[in-house]
Amino acid sequence: MTSLRNYWRELPLKPQGIIIILAGFLPMIVIVAMGPAVPTLIAHFASDPNARAQVPALIGAPGLTMAILAPFSGLLIDRFGRRQLLLAATASYAIFGTAPLFLDTLDQIYASRLLLGISEAGILTVVNTLIADYWDAKGRKNWLFLQSLVGPLFGAVVGLSVGIASTLQWNGVFFIYLAALPIWAAMFVWLFEPKKTKVEVVSDDRSAPLAAFPWWNAAVTGFVTFFSAMLYYVFIINGALVFAEVGVTEPDQYAQMIFVPQICFLGGAVLFRVLADRSYPFQLGVFFALLGAGLGAIGLAESPNAMAAGVVIQQIAAGMAVPTLLIWTQSKFEFNHRGRGMGIWTAAFFLAQSQSPRLVHVLDQVTGSMKGAFLAAGSVGIMVGGVTLVIAFASRKARPIVT
Repeated sequence: MTSLRNYWRELPLKPQGIIIILAGFLPMIVIVAMGPAVPTLIAHFASDPNARAQVPALIGAPGLTMAILAPFSGLLIDRFGRRQLLLAATASYAIFGTAPLFLDTLDQIYASRLLLGISEAGILTVVNTLIADYWDAKGRKNWLFLQSLVGPLFGAVVGLSVGIASTLQWNGVFFIYLAALPIWAAMFVWLFEPKKTKVEVVSDDRSAPLAAFPWWNAAVTGFVTFFSAMLYYVFIINGALVFAEVGVTEPDQYAQMIFVPQICFLGGAVLFRVLADRSYPFQLGVFFALLGAGLGAIGLAESPNAMAAGVVIQQIAAGMAVPTLLIWTQSKFEFNHRGRGMGIWTAAFFLAQSQSPRLVHVLDQVTGSMKGAFLAAGSVGIMVGGVTLVIAFASRKARPIVT
């Protein structure tokens, strides 16, 4: 308890950190909140023959817009500043998020969800940019660690709230987006426009002019983020399908099987903090190796308990995913280009959200089973993790994060 108290005392800019953590969860609501409400929405639109297909599509619609527009959000951030864009994006998030409370058709609701993705693209890009603007490397990893710890608790609260709201009225789930209003008010009071205080040289090419956007860094971080997120979403989207192949076919039974393993997500956040002083290739190598091992173990499992053990490993890696990728990407862009860099990161991550199901479907067809698809994806993760760790150990001259 004393160490946690000291940890909190050492965190700088506490109001700003709390606000950024809360704002960073707003895009998460879009996925977490909609899942429990799907049956209620399908029942309400039972007369629509396309409801069973259209209602689940509402979950992924904002992600599609985010993938397309996030790079442009980053360009606006670098040109016009952070604070005003975040305030505008958060206000529009509340408007578009609650719009379905006043809409009557699935097509109208789907359109409002696409517009919501515009707001999400701005929020997530600015938030990830401000984490790098407000704090040095030590502060970034501390706040990202805290964000990873709070995330599961926040998701549980949202899920409970949605369940209650959905019993009140068919579109009650959309009341949850009003959470953006108090966060917006706190932003208005406490967030400030950061100023560049020193020259930050992060480009691998030291001879390149500082004013030039580091396209190579953008390409590398974007590709690695896309690849990582493709593997990251394999279990999140297809977990119930792979468990069905070992006899777990009831939703409540599946929820019980993965309840304890999912808590291990917190272990991934702790592991991120433990490894945060090591080189970036080492951190990424551990992440890929663990994620691959978890997916591979799920694919090899012959019983529900064995599969749950694989989920434990996968969830530890999942807990590392976002903070590990973020802190590495943030280190690659100096102040004047950070917004665009984080916009590309956001686009890559959410583009993978829409493409990962396609990858798993192809692997499922090729291997003949969902377990085979998991094993194939896991094998690739282990291979990439092994190569990255070899590079980390071979490159002793690579600098660790300065604390």
